Amino acid sequence: MKLASLKVSNSKDGELVIVSRDNKSFVSVKDIAPNLLNAMENWAVAEPKLKTRYDQLNSGSAAGAQTVSSPAIFASALPRTWLFADGSAFIHHIKLVRKARNAALPETLLTVPLMYQAESGRFLDPIEDIPQRDFSHGTDFEAEVGVIVDHVPMGVTPEQALKHIKLHVLINDVSLRGLIPEELAQGFGFFQSKPNKALSPLALTTDELGSAWKDGRVQLPLNVTYNGQFFGKANAKEMHFHFGQLIAHAAKTRDLAAGTLIGSGTVANEDATVGSSCLAEKRTLEQINDGKPSTPFMKVGDTIEIEMFNDKGESLFGRISQKVAQA
Repeated sequence: MKLASLKVSNSKDGELVIVSRDNKSFVSVKDIAPNLLNAMENWAVAEPKLKTRYDQLNSGSAAGAQTVSSPAIFASALPRTWLFADGSAFIHHIKLVRKARNAALPETLLTVPLMYQAESGRFLDPIEDIPQRDFSHGTDFEAEVGVIVDHVPMGVTPEQALKHIKLHVLINDVSLRGLIPEELAQGFGFFQSKPNKALSPLALTTDELGSAWKDGRVQLPLNVTYNGQFFGKANAKEMHFHFGQLIAHAAKTRDLAAGTLIGSGTVANEDATVGSSCLAEKRTLEQINDGKPSTPFMKVGDTIEIEMFNDKGESLFGRISQKVAQA
């Protein structure tokens, strides 16, 4: 299934809709669940009903079906939730960003996932402007994949955790690179340097990924276009820690509420020819190769697009397409 949140004036959570496999039409399912968070909290009951409506939409028999007139009608697939725990499962990315700020690699780099609790009170719309207060804050995009889970019990194993994955999304994890070093130097983690993020307009059930879902990883390239130019197509299959391991890490000392979002961290590959998924990586490579970074961080007017296609060239999640604007 493909699920989305239609923007409505009377709800911060939007109205839950089913979107056709070709992304061209949708139908309301508010009679099944008013919004996606509610559906996640009642997934065992809601899922079969949603699947029936999805099949009807794809066959052309769904009553009340409408055409997707514009991407602007959708909020992020999950407009807000209880928890967003963002991992950093791509080792190459960790090495590059640590090098950029002259920070040592953790001794447990290969055995314990890195994770922080991110902003979840409101996700930016997929085409909403990224607000920038000060250019010196170093606005950066980070293209990621993520999963949404149902209720996860504390102490779950990585293998058990995989069974709790119900939906998949794309994420633009906006970061303020200029604030990160000083904030981390205080020894208490990210906060000001990790503002509101954006999710893809569509959330997919695992079956929509087909053979691309394997070993707890989405094994497809994540396409990143910056200011209208190719920037990266790193393959998400190179996650060192798979999603089951990330979920189990997050649930080590607590239950995870249904609707929790788990992020992969910035998608990165060792192969430099595939490009990057954030500016920090590109700047570090420029520092290594040229002696200094030449690509500035985002400024007002800069644009970022993030999208993933299947092996048929079809857009799976729709597109995150944002512009930086003066706050």
